[in-house]
Amino acid sequence: MAAVPEEARGLPPPPLVNKMSAWLGGAGWLAALLANGFSQRPLLTAGVHRQVLFTTVGWFAGYFLAKRTEYVHARKDREMFEYVRHHPEDFKTAGKKRIGELPGGLHSNPLRVSPAATRLRLTKHPPNSILRTAGCSWPG
Repeated sequence: MAAVPEEARGLPPPPLVNKMSAWLGGAGWLAALLANGFSQRPLLTAGVHRQVLFTTVGWFAGYFLAKRTEYVHARKDREMFEYVRHHPEDFKTAGKKRIGELPGGLHSNPLRVSPAATRLRLTKHPPNSILRTAGCSWPG
């Protein structure tokens, strides 16, 4: 099986400068530096041609890996949308809700505090005795 199948040609190519290429190019450069270090040569000045070669190989491996990743995600998206299109009864859209109808409202506070406890200044992890006397509970 090829790294990128023929049907992936319909996808737009990923940019030449992408995250995966940069990481694998850097990994290739570090591999060249490690090879210099293990053979007790100067790290940066010995084998500059090897450093350029390893960086280039890593960069292009990252490019083709990004291309394959985009193809795999596009294929999964296509299969998912095809399933949704064939089974609309499983994916009914709910009516629009107003903000007041949303559960929890806009303010979700992980620390459930009673009105009397609002006068206390609590640290990040307060002792349980302070929480019990204040009338609130710490989630967890």
